[in-house]
Amino acid sequence: MKNIWMMEELIESFTLLPEELHMVLSKSKDARLGFAILFKYFQNECKFPEHKSQFPKQVIQYIAKQIETQECMLENYNLNGRSVRHHKVQIRNYFGFRLPNNDDSEKVTKWLLALIDFNRANRDSLKEHVFAYFRKKRIEPSSNERIEKIISSVLNTFENRFFNNTFKKLSSESLDGIDTLIRGLSDENNEENLFNELRSDPGRLGLETIFLEIKKLRTIRNLNIPDTIFDNIPKKVLKKYKQRVGSEDIRELRRHPEPIRYTLLSIFFWLRSREITDNLIELLIQVIHKIKVRAERRIDKEFINDFKRANGKTNILYKMAELALANPDEKVKDAIFPIITEKTLNDLVKEYRHSGSAYNKKVHTVMRASYGRHYRRMIPQLLHILEFKSNNEIHRPVMEALELIKRYAHTSLHHFPANEYVPIEGVIRAKWKDSIVEVDNRGRSRINRINYEIFTLQSLRDKLRCKEIWVLGADRYRNPDQDLPADFEINRKENYKALNKPLDARNLISHLQNKMINSLDSLNKDITKNPKVRITTKGNGWISISPSEPQAESQNLIKLKSQIASKWPMTNLLDVLKETDLQLSFTDNFKTMGVREQLNRRIIQKRLILALYGLGTNTSLKRVASGNHGEKYKDLFVYTKKIH
Repeated sequence: MKNIWMMEELIESFTLLPEELHMVLSKSKDARLGFAILFKYFQNECKFPEHKSQFPKQVIQYIAKQIETQECMLENYNLNGRSVRHHKVQIRNYFGFRLPNNDDSEKVTKWLLALIDFNRANRDSLKEHVFAYFRKKRIEPSSNERIEKIISSVLNTFENRFFNNTFKKLSSESLDGIDTLIRGLSDENNEENLFNELRSDPGRLGLETIFLEIKKLRTIRNLNIPDTIFDNIPKKVLKKYKQRVGSEDIRELRRHPEPIRYTLLSIFFWLRSREITDNLIELLIQVIHKIKVRAERRIDKEFINDFKRANGKTNILYKMAELALANPDEKVKDAIFPIITEKTLNDLVKEYRHSGSAYNKKVHTVMRASYGRHYRRMIPQLLHILEFKSNNEIHRPVMEALELIKRYAHTSLHHFPANEYVPIEGVIRAKWKDSIVEVDNRGRSRINRINYEIFTLQSLRDKLRCKEIWVLGADRYRNPDQDLPADFEINRKENYKALNKPLDARNLISHLQNKMINSLDSLNKDITKNPKVRITTKGNGWISISPSEPQAESQNLIKLKSQIASKWPMTNLLDVLKETDLQLSFTDNFKTMGVREQLNRRIIQKRLILALYGLGTNTSLKRVASGNHGEKYKDLFVYTKKIH
């Protein structure tokens, strides 16, 4: 029962009707308040409280006023006394309820097993359904301990059923492949290291990282776990089981019964396949971006020393034109150099070369060299292992371009064959078309393969980032149609209402445009007036913001520190955390990934507090484990993954 009640709620739920008031007044003065509260509690909750602390103070005060008695009279009402047991029988009979028996426990267990699914497979949800079942059958609920046992039994049966069903769906080839990965170390192979590699995240950006991720993905795909085996199971459930695999070593995994072992590992590999696919796409996007950025930096660095802006270009050009017209027959050296030095003209030439199309062509030359000599090695393997898709025909040219690159990936041709169709529109930007077309000795136009690949990958990067192109078997880069609920179109109005968005896309776009225009106008007006903001000449005008002055410490924070220092002057933070848990038992809210806990809860509590202290204070688990408390680093590290 909740603790805070509004007056309207008290009147509606705890007002004693004439017949009820007559029953209450028939009791002794010492028992009236307790009986009235017990009566109304059962009427609202369909069960009796176990402790007086479950009676909200507002309810006690409201009922005490109705029967004109003092709140202190409740102290004499013993919930475990013989008279109270008689009162419970009266209340139970009044509302037509009865006590539960063994058959009721079996029936509610069967009912829950027929009802349960992955969306309801949690204790809180099942407990609500149990109480609803007893209320409907007009049976007083069993004790909390009995209900917890029923729920544990149902969860265990449901989970074992899931494990067995999944185990039956796995082929013998998949089972043998999983066994190979968790067999253990031997002289001939190193499966344990390979399995640990599959659990690890990608390293720093580079070709070796990409090839390692491709190797991981290929290893998992060789297991031939069905793609649709877990499609109907919520992702949060699968992630829970995946975390369970991540928190156990190979020896612990091998000790599980076959249905549990193979199901946990198949879930792990199924999810890891999608995560690794996402990692590969992220690495591809970063590599494409890196090639261009590094080329630009290299060109900037190469010419930074001799790059100089020629001042007064208009005046120089005017003088050159005037001298040329006045001395049309003289040499440039005799007519112009005495007035305009050769050095000034060199500066003009350098400025032109380092800007506009000339600069872009130089950047592209460096990009081509970097890609052709190094990063191009990744393309055949990436295109072979990643399957790109698109739901929009507008982006079909990019898909065709990728297929073309894939077909010629293992050839040594510098140009595509003359009779080969090479999609350009929708793939290559207009300003780059000249860079991919080369003319041979016979005057024929040919498409340079390396240049075409570079610009196609840049287009692919743009399309992947906005999900115009997606990847089969990915998670973040999956089919965007899967992002919507299955009934989105059927319940379109309700879904848009829940999102608080208009049905007409034009209204939404117009609202966003107006909001953006107003924000930019406000920024444009105020930014020059802000004394802490200045527009620099760097780049196209970078915005520089001066650091803010440190704010004064909050008075309440100072007072809080003072009170803590005076009350616990030499108390360790770990002791404060431990004392807090002893009073609030907050570690009880941390649950394991399994169905049950095998260790004593006091050991779990100790390890949780130490792990939380190490993580929360950034002390590190290794330093915490070196303390004189008997817990090893491995045990603390496991608990950082098992809790959720």
